[in-house]
Amino acid sequence: MDSKYSKINANKVSTMKGDDIYKDLPVDVIHTMTLNSEEVLSGAHHSGGRKECRCGAKAVYFRAYNGESLCARCFNDSIIEKVKKSISKYDMLHYGDRLGIALSGGKDSTSLLYIMTKITAGHGTKLTALTIDEGIEGYRDEAIRNALELCERLSVPLLVCSYKEFFGHTLDSTLEERTRRGVRATSCAVCGPLRRRSIDRAAEKLGVNVVATAHNLDDALQTFFINLYSGDIERIRWLDPALHAESTFKVRRIKPMIEVYEQEIAFFAYLNGLPFQSESCPYMNEGIRTEIRNNLNQLESKHPGVKYSTLKTVLGIASSLDLSGRKNLKRAMKCESCGSVSTGPICSVCLTLKMVSTP
Repeated sequence: MDSKYSKINANKVSTMKGDDIYKDLPVDVIHTMTLNSEEVLSGAHHSGGRKECRCGAKAVYFRAYNGESLCARCFNDSIIEKVKKSISKYDMLHYGDRLGIALSGGKDSTSLLYIMTKITAGHGTKLTALTIDEGIEGYRDEAIRNALELCERLSVPLLVCSYKEFFGHTLDSTLEERTRRGVRATSCAVCGPLRRRSIDRAAEKLGVNVVATAHNLDDALQTFFINLYSGDIERIRWLDPALHAESTFKVRRIKPMIEVYEQEIAFFAYLNGLPFQSESCPYMNEGIRTEIRNNLNQLESKHPGVKYSTLKTVLGIASSLDLSGRKNLKRAMKCESCGSVSTGPICSVCLTLKMVSTP
C-alpha cells in the first residue's frame, strides 16, 4: 500500500477491542464507522466472521452483509472491483473520454480520485480534478490543502474555483442574506444548485466531457427518501445511473461509487493514507438528510445488507418509471435569465442569486 502518511498496522487493528478501535482514526472516519464497529474493524468471530482472510492473511475488516472477512489488500481490491463493475454495468465511461473528478477533499472524493487513477491508467481516458471552494469560513481551507496534496501525489492536474469567482458571493454571505430576509430554504437547498453550476463551469474550463462525483450507496438511498417524502417523482427517475444526460447538457455526470457503502469508503481512505476533511460541514444538519442517514444506519446495524437490497429496489423503481404521460412534466429548457439548462423559466441558481442581490 503506497502512502507517505502514517500507515496502519493491520495486525494491531485486527485485534483492537471496544472503544480502542477508534484510537487512531480521523474524526470523519469515526463519524462514519457507526455500524457494527467492532465487527467492522476487528475481524474477530462476530456473526460468523473469521480472523483470517480468504487469502490466508490477517483479516482487518468483517463485511457483515455477506459474512466475508478481508485483509487490507483484499479489501482494497474488492472496493476497486466494485467501482469497475458499476462503470461497466451502467456504461459510464467510453474510450477517449476527458474525465474530471469533482474533488471536495472529503473521504469519498479522495477515494474516488485514487481509485480512478488506478482504473483509467492506460485506458485512453484523460484524468483531471476540480475543486469548488464554497466560501465557508474555517471549513474549506483544509479540504483544498488536501486536494492539492493528493493531486500532487497522484500527478493529476487540479483546477480550484470558487462561488465568489463565479457568482460574486460566498456561501456564508448567501446564507446570511437568506436568514436576514426570512427565506425558508435549508442551507443544502441553497448550496446545491450553486455547487452543481460551479462544477459545470469548472468542467467547461477544463474541457472535460464527463464529471465523476463521489456519491455513494448511502447518498443514493438518502436522496431517494428525501425525494419520496417531498413527492418529487421526477427526481427519483433521475437516480437511475444508466440514464445518460440529454444532449442539452454539455457534460455527462457519472457516479462510479453508487454501489459502495459509505463506511467502506471511509475505511478504504484510511487504509490508503488518503488525506481528507476531518470536520463536517457546519450546515449539514439543517435538513432531513442526517435523520434519514441515521435511520438507515440503525437498520443496517440490525439487518446487515438491507441497504444493498434497498438500493436494488430504488434503482429498479427509478429505471422503470415512465413519466412521459405525466402532466406538468419538468423538461429541459433554457433559463430566461442566464441561458443555462433549467427545468423552469428561471433556473434555481438565478433565483438564489436574485435573493442575494435584490435590495
